[in-house]
Amino acid sequence: MRTALVTGGSGYIGALAVEELKDAGRRVRVLDSLLHDQQDVAAAQEAAGIEVIRGDVRDPEARRAALAGIDELVHLAAIVGDPACGQDPALSNEVNVEGSKTLIAEAVAAGAERVVFASTCSNYGRMADPTVPITEEGELRPVSLYAEQKVAVEQWLLGGGAGDAAATCLRFATVYGGAPRMRFDLTVNEFARDLWADRELEVFGEQFWRPYVHVRDAARAVRHVLEAPADVVAGEVFNAGRSGENYRKLDLVEVIQSQIPTGSVTYVQRSEDPRDYKVSFDKIRERLGFETLKTVPDGIAEVIELLSAGTFEDPYDRRYRNVA
Repeated sequence: MRTALVTGGSGYIGALAVEELKDAGRRVRVLDSLLHDQQDVAAAQEAAGIEVIRGDVRDPEARRAALAGIDELVHLAAIVGDPACGQDPALSNEVNVEGSKTLIAEAVAAGAERVVFASTCSNYGRMADPTVPITEEGELRPVSLYAEQKVAVEQWLLGGGAGDAAATCLRFATVYGGAPRMRFDLTVNEFARDLWADRELEVFGEQFWRPYVHVRDAARAVRHVLEAPADVVAGEVFNAGRSGENYRKLDLVEVIQSQIPTGSVTYVQRSEDPRDYKVSFDKIRERLGFETLKTVPDGIAEVIELLSAGTFEDPYDRRYRNVA
């Protein structure tokens, strides 16, 4: 039985990645600081037989305990998103760049043979022609601090930072859908929540393109990489999503409004987020046989159902977003 360490394993993608790897027959360990008050998620994981180490990736003692005897590292832990990074750029650099490098180097020294690093399609930034889907070989043009940090670690990792371990970078599309540690600061989830709550939704950059992937499919992509032969994924980057799931914000609004009649939408002009990119996900499908199971309309219906069922006492509570 192989042992996989999932950092950020009680987080939005992480909790589902842990489920996927456990279901695949792995012994799974979690290292998570529980930054977003997800003690309930960690407790449920422990009840299911998962070892959870409550600690920060910057803490040498926590790393030592987490890395003992592992075969695989799935590194999801991060200060996630540009708003969160912008609150404290120095802290985000400590965690996302220096902390990642130190953790990965120590994991390889501890015997990890496989490394999966969570990156982002935001690395593509503002494309010269966003109507043409970009592949993994396309130019990286990050326009956010978060993406700049992910690019820096990718370059270090693929430049030999993982030593002899088989290292893979997964550039996730924008994630959505229900998960044990829920987030409502992600576009699909936020838009669905606000219109469900009969609020006025302000939308900017409605013509800009983004790719989207369900959080469960993001977790499945991690499992697919670890189940692939090492020589197929070593030193590779894979966009994680589906080529047909590129949407404009305008499209998302139309899909939500086709499912619920509540709320109203106002389109406004802002310039703080110039990202505009369509992404190709052909490589992960062709090389690893990975196909997503959910679409954006599926995810919207799921989020509306969870909200209507009263799953969240207050979907506007700060615990459901990555910034205060």
